[in-house]
Amino acid sequence: MEDIKKAILEFAETSKKTKFYFKDMEKAVRKVYPDTKAREVKKAATALVTEEVLIYFSTGSSTMYGLKGRGQTEDH
Repeated sequence: MEDIKKAILEFAETSKKTKFYFKDMEKAVRKVYPDTKAREVKKAATALVTEEVLIYFSTGSSTMYGLKGRGQTEDH
């Protein structure tokens, strides 16, 4: 799972967007690890949220992820 977490972080740090959907994150991980299941990506993303590296961002209709401290991802 550590490899998946590193791939997620690399995607989050290099992405042009500060907020991204789970599907975008999943695609980025599968470029590096093609056999990764969606559930594994979800577990790694949840672990990063728990560790306060990533944060959830709710648009009201869907949930997005963001790298904590990057862009306007926190409530002001």
